[in-house]
Amino acid sequence: MSAIGVLRALGAPGTWLLRRALQAILTLLGASVLVWALLPLAQGDTARLVLQAQGVTEPTPGQLAQARDDLGLDGSYVEQYLHWLAGLLHGDLGVSFASGRPVAHELGERIPETLRLGVAALAIGLVLALLLGLCAARFARRWPDYAAQGLALVWASTPSFVVALVLVQILVVNLGIGHAVLDGSWGEVGLPALCLAFGLADGWSRLLRSDLVAFMASGPAESLRARGMGPTRILVRHGLPNACLPSLHAVAVGIAGLLGGAAVIETVFTWPGIGSYAVTSVRTRDLPVIQAFTLVATLVYVASSFAADAVGGWVDPRSRGAS
Repeated sequence: MSAIGVLRALGAPGTWLLRRALQAILTLLGASVLVWALLPLAQGDTARLVLQAQGVTEPTPGQLAQARDDLGLDGSYVEQYLHWLAGLLHGDLGVSFASGRPVAHELGERIPETLRLGVAALAIGLVLALLLGLCAARFARRWPDYAAQGLALVWASTPSFVVALVLVQILVVNLGIGHAVLDGSWGEVGLPALCLAFGLADGWSRLLRSDLVAFMASGPAESLRARGMGPTRILVRHGLPNACLPSLHAVAVGIAGLLGGAAVIETVFTWPGIGSYAVTSVRTRDLPVIQAFTLVATLVYVASSFAADAVGGWVDPRSRGAS
């Protein structure tokens, strides 16, 4: 079947989804070029650094030549990139300059802790955003609204590491609640997840409040009020479902930004995830790890954005044209 025949068979929704998938793939390919460029632009002989990481402190010319051949460093830049990309597609993220171990194994050991932190932060952030957004919309232009917006602005203007340091000082040092050095378990995820959630809830709550207030002033809300339905029921039963779709992309962007925020929070709390591992790698100039972390962060961003577009296009076909 020809490409045109495939597009016709898919129909408008399938064609739109296929176009978005191709855009996501092209974005990942473009990002991979930039990430790969970190290594040839860096100072030092990559082959020598890899061998030294593997315990060969004084590699011979033969060992260096073999390492360059294995790493594909003897060809042109295009050939080097294609060799690196082929390895990437097979799960080869390189070898850590610091530990001499495969980066894929190093990340694999730490991803569960970062996922645990991200899931907890996402849940807390959604709950805080819903509470603040609903409260502000229910009492729009009254003191609860101003208080909720003021709290969101304080969260937005305060760096996450400052929040983390304040909570550690007050709760851990002064009150003796929890620990400053954490082991990555569910039992200790609350405090770092709360710090990470503050950075998510501020924007989500303000966007939700704006959409809910706009709905409450719309014709459908007026009709519901005329039928005797109370404002709280209108807000929760009818306003919230309508406001969820515009907030979907904001949530997707927040999920994509979790890794960046997690790097700071994990470092403050010594959380054993890939964020703190990446920060340590920056200090030691461990480029393969930095490359891998950047690729993972890019993949999460593209995947979450694509998922938000797909869900939004399925729920509301009108959003396909806006994409």
